[in-house]
Amino acid sequence: MVALGPRALLAAAWGVLLLTAPAGAQRGRKKVVHVLEGESGSVVVQTAPGQVVSHRGGTIVLPCRYHYEAAAHGHDGVRLKWTKVVDPLAFTDVFVALGPQHRAFGSYRGRAELQGDGPGDASLVLRNVTLQDYGRYECEVTNELEDDAGMVKLDLEGVVFPYHPRGGRYKLTFAEAQRACAEQDGILASAEQLHAAWRDGLDWCNAGWLRDGSVQYPVSQPREPCGGLGGAGSAGASGGANGGVRNYGYRHNAGERYDAFCFTSNLPGRVFFLKPLRPVPFAGAARACAARGAAVAKVGQLFAAWKLQLLDRCTAGWLADGSARYPIVNPRARCGGRRPGVRSLG
Repeated sequence: MVALGPRALLAAAWGVLLLTAPAGAQRGRKKVVHVLEGESGSVVVQTAPGQVVSHRGGTIVLPCRYHYEAAAHGHDGVRLKWTKVVDPLAFTDVFVALGPQHRAFGSYRGRAELQGDGPGDASLVLRNVTLQDYGRYECEVTNELEDDAGMVKLDLEGVVFPYHPRGGRYKLTFAEAQRACAEQDGILASAEQLHAAWRDGLDWCNAGWLRDGSVQYPVSQPREPCGGLGGAGSAGASGGANGGVRNYGYRHNAGERYDAFCFTSNLPGRVFFLKPLRPVPFAGAARACAARGAAVAKVGQLFAAWKLQLLDRCTAGWLADGSARYPIVNPRARCGGRRPGVRSLG
């Protein structure tokens, strides 16, 4: 037997990770949240406490009900309006209805409609949920004299992953971080998503942009180079041995550079591993994927396959950004350590 050196062994092990589309689109799961009505005010709106949860490609009902204290009021003159909160003081129109006239706006056209479950139901059905749909929505009900509104938070099942481009760490402005996540099939993660990922064990010692313009990083194994051992400056953690989410606060978007924390959800297809007869360069990997009607997988797609489809492979493969990575669900010593995750060879 001929023993291969470390570099030869690595090259011989490399294959390529591909993404293929499913034979038929899967029907999204539908989750309906029932909300009890209150009895105060002339126009009263009730929405879901907490949040509703869906996934990319799914169907979700954003629950909202309204009623009048006086039964004599009719519903024909009521305007129903759904907006999405994009900044603390900024909204974008989603859907509006006045009597029989209904209109959806922007990317929600063809996907949003009223549930129409009897008088007083202003719930919005949202189909083919996208990553960009994540966030808070306001349901506003207005009659001739009064109005009321309630908030619904739409969360998505998915995974947060750290990302930096080929040029190295701390190279991205805020706008560049947004583009980098989009190029890898993701969006910038929210602070809530990063905190949830930290609770799930995410440990990353490089600061990255989040969608609100803040810069943070999660430490589940405290150590001196990563904010110290005492947990100072962490968000939502008790400090000490528990680590936390270190927070640099809101930064100057145009002038400062960091990595990015991206978020992605369910795949529109599946990721699989193709191992050619001999190691191939990146260009050869792209041709091999195209020959099978597939494309080289993006970083976010590999993370989604690892987290949501439990893809486990102890051999590195090319990804679309030119990096080589492999997903480990069941940790073993010869596959990069004792923790699950997506290993990167750079």
